[in-house]
Amino acid sequence: MSTRLERPTRRSRWWVGAALLVALVWILGAGPLGAFLGKLGEVQTNDPSAFLPDGSESTEVDRIAEDFDRADTVPAIVVLSGDDDLTEPRLGEVGVLAERIGEEPWAAEQVVGPIPGTEDPSVAQLIVPIDNTYDTGDSVDALRALLADEAVDGLEAQVTGPAGYAADLVAAFGGIDSTLLLVAVAAVLVILIAVYRSPLLPILVVVASLLALGLSGALVYLAADIGLVSLNGQSQGILFILVVGACTDYALLLVARYREELAAREHVPEAVMAAVRGVTGPVLASGGTVILGLLCLLAADLNSTSSLGPVVAIGIVAAMLSAMTFLPAALALCGRAAFWPTAPHHSQHEEGQTTDRVIEQHPFWGRITRVVAARPRALWLGTTALLIAAAVFAPQFSAEGTGQDEVFRTEVEAVDGQETLERGFGTDSSAAPAMVVADADHLDEIIAAAEDTPGVETATAMTEPGPPGAEGPVLQEDGRVLVEATLEAAPETTAAVDTIRDLRENVREVRGADALVGGVSATDLDTRETAQRDFTVVVPLVLLVVFLVLIPLLRSLVAPLLLMAVNVLSFATALGVGTLVFDHVLKLPGADPVVPLFAFVFLVALGIDYSIFLMSRAREETLVHGHREGILRALTVTGGVITSAGVVLAATFAALAVIPLLFLLQLAFLVAFGVLVDALIVRTLLIPALSLDVGPRLWWPGRAGRSRENH
Repeated sequence: MSTRLERPTRRSRWWVGAALLVALVWILGAGPLGAFLGKLGEVQTNDPSAFLPDGSESTEVDRIAEDFDRADTVPAIVVLSGDDDLTEPRLGEVGVLAERIGEEPWAAEQVVGPIPGTEDPSVAQLIVPIDNTYDTGDSVDALRALLADEAVDGLEAQVTGPAGYAADLVAAFGGIDSTLLLVAVAAVLVILIAVYRSPLLPILVVVASLLALGLSGALVYLAADIGLVSLNGQSQGILFILVVGACTDYALLLVARYREELAAREHVPEAVMAAVRGVTGPVLASGGTVILGLLCLLAADLNSTSSLGPVVAIGIVAAMLSAMTFLPAALALCGRAAFWPTAPHHSQHEEGQTTDRVIEQHPFWGRITRVVAARPRALWLGTTALLIAAAVFAPQFSAEGTGQDEVFRTEVEAVDGQETLERGFGTDSSAAPAMVVADADHLDEIIAAAEDTPGVETATAMTEPGPPGAEGPVLQEDGRVLVEATLEAAPETTAAVDTIRDLRENVREVRGADALVGGVSATDLDTRETAQRDFTVVVPLVLLVVFLVLIPLLRSLVAPLLLMAVNVLSFATALGVGTLVFDHVLKLPGADPVVPLFAFVFLVALGIDYSIFLMSRAREETLVHGHREGILRALTVTGGVITSAGVVLAATFAALAVIPLLFLLQLAFLVAFGVLVDALIVRTLLIPALSLDVGPRLWWPGRAGRSRENH
């Protein structure tokens, strides 16, 4: 008798020691690594090259054009405006200010100006060339501080131009490691408290997420610092959201299974181990699906798209490790007290209970299960029709890009300064001409072809610098010349993009010139076309990867095909609703070309998670109770946890909207709405009803399809 009593005690002591060791390794190891989250800005690359299409014509022109620029600079435009016209004495004061700015170390050359406004004489501008060896954001901050300290009386100074926009973009991402993280964690904590009605368990889950975030931040910092990955602001924001959301989802699945096992087993260590065994397959399949799906982005040509995959994949690995090691250790140490004051007791076990009894013990989900079981065909046909009704608007989704003024959702100085600049000088398209690089022997032919292009005002070759008013010889670099073509349309407009298409066709007809066309509008065109190419390449890869993951998990060919079809429909539904909301409710100016691709990857890779959680449990139950009973039992016992996981992930993605950038607002809505559709409609109604209607053939050719039926 004494021997039997001693074994659990020894086993418990061993478990306490092992669990304590695992928890301490995480807390003392990954905890301090959280400091790297604040350092990620040091290894970010938010300059335009981080978002350009890799290997495109405009990118190649930008590289070649650097050889023609004697100084490696980024122009900042200081716009000064007052209530009255700027007289010569006032312009003289501005000139003194220009000399003072030119003394700064980050000012690469002499400041150009003051240049009085041609449309409004109360406006003038200074062109400040900022040395590219200095951080552009820091240099613009210093310039703005100087303008505030040494302001010209009665004149408002604003910094715009490429440097101003770059600095404001960096500032917009500045809230990622503070505001975004606080909002996401707060949302998760509130939802978990509402779900579990326990003070301790939500804290354990949040701590697991924060430890995963600390580990992923350190790994990403190291990888970016040594050049293995490229990190930008949008990748960092998505990393934070996905790590917190994914780790919480995996934790919810583990906790739900642990609660079941506590009701079926007397000893906590046995319940923890059983829970871990029960969810390891789904979690590995879920995490593996997300990781492999994200790594498919490496096939993209857009730098900002291809760099996202490995960054976020690192985060998902950290989320899985924390949820499956730290959290089980913490649950083992806390025991049943983790669920206080509603801790489950062994007397509540469900082992051997009938499906009706299981349904009775889950009143809310039991009612839903009965609805699904009563008329499965009518239910899946009805929900499919509802999703299709929304999906028909998906082809109308406009992802043609926006102007740089429309990227920001709040007032920023660069945009306000640009408006003042246009008031004083008009819409000057000469500030962003198309650049044509060609063989020097065909210069005259290239200029003629460019000027014959509809929409091109003038085309002139860049010349050697010389005395003011004197025209120097044509500048050549490695036998090439650079021709600047001024467009009639403003940069980044549809008309400008169309002109670039025509210009490229015309200059390519000059044989032997090897002409390439770049510039702001050309980059816009290449970004749109590259994003479309990336969508057609990455989407099939993601679908193939997810399908190949589902086959071994479900031991079936039919079930994965149905799940994939349903999830693609769910994505189309989210895109269709997004079209209506963006165009008719929020009246947004358009969407970044990569928004549909990012939304697809996240919704398919993450949305399939809920189907994985449901169907892996359904297969487990089917092998014991038959197909119909297995589907109904799986829906009943996983309903609460999957719904909670979906709400948590939707809330964390919605937190992206706190970053004042149009791209992140649209991505936040599409993914959050799509995840809710997957968790609340697709997984709750459509898939269970469709599975019942298809019958055991769902599991063909696996063993589950040959298990006995309980009618």
